[in-house]
Amino acid sequence: MSGIDTLPPLRQVIDTHGIAAKKSLGQNFLLDLNLTAKIARHAGDLTQCDVLEVGPGPGGLTRGLLAEGARRVLAIEKDSRCMPALAEIAEAYPGRLEVINADALEVDPLAHLTPPIRIAANLPYNVGTELLVRWLTPKEWPPVWSSLTLMFQREVADRIVAPPGSKTYGRLALLAQWRTDARIVMSLPPEAFSPPPKIHSAVVHLTALPEPRYPANAATLERVVARAFNQRRKMLRSALKGIAPDLEDRLLAAGIQPTERAEQVSLEQFCALARAIDA
Repeated sequence: MSGIDTLPPLRQVIDTHGIAAKKSLGQNFLLDLNLTAKIARHAGDLTQCDVLEVGPGPGGLTRGLLAEGARRVLAIEKDSRCMPALAEIAEAYPGRLEVINADALEVDPLAHLTPPIRIAANLPYNVGTELLVRWLTPKEWPPVWSSLTLMFQREVADRIVAPPGSKTYGRLALLAQWRTDARIVMSLPPEAFSPPPKIHSAVVHLTALPEPRYPANAATLERVVARAFNQRRKMLRSALKGIAPDLEDRLLAAGIQPTERAEQVSLEQFCALARAIDA
C-alpha cells in the first residue's frame, strides 16, 4: 500500500505490468507519490473541477490528482502498456477516472470535459511544447481551461517565464505571458525520475487571465513574434522586412527602435506593434 491511497507503490506497479519507460515516447516516470500529490496541490482546489492529464504513464500524478479530490480526471495515454495499471486506478476511484488510449496531438480531449477544467500533466518531453502552444492559442479567449500545471524540462520552464533581455526570452514567453500569469512552482532533480533524465525538470503553473494583458489581434501578434524571433540576431527592421508597408514608421509608432533586436522588445511593445501593423 502506498502513502496516498490503497494501491501498490509505483515501482511495484511498473514491475507487475512490465512498463519500462520508452525513450521514443519521451517517458520519464515520477515514482514518488508524495511528489505527485504535491504537484496536484499546486493545481489548486480540484474538488469542483474536471482535470485533463496527458501522458499519465503508470498513473503517479493520476493518483495524486484523485487523492487530492479531483471531481473527475480524463487521462490521455498513447502507450497501451499502461492501460492495465490505469484500469486498476479507475477501479479504486469508481466513476472518477476515464482513460483514452490515444495520441494527445490527435484528439480534442477538452470536448469530453465539463467546466471548470484544469489541466495538469507531467508532459512527455517530445510533445510538451507543442501541446502548451495549442492550449495558449485557442480560437476564443478566455479558454475552456482555467489553469495549467505542467512539468517540463527546466530549460523549457525557464523559457515560459523569461523576462525581456534574457537569453531564454522568446515566442514561448510572449505567448504565455500575454494571456496568463505564469510562474515556476516546483523544481525536480533527475534522480526523482525513472529512468533519470540528463536534465532537471520544473513545474510551471499558468493561470488564464480573463482577457489578454494588452490588446492585439492574436494571429497578427503570433506572426510578428514568430518572424522576429526566427531571426533573433537581426535588427527588427531586417527580421520583419516585408511584414507590412512603412515598417520603420510602424515600429517607431509602437515605441520600438528599428535597430533593436527581438529579445529587447517587451510584450507590451510587441502588442503595440501588432496593432500598428493592423492599423
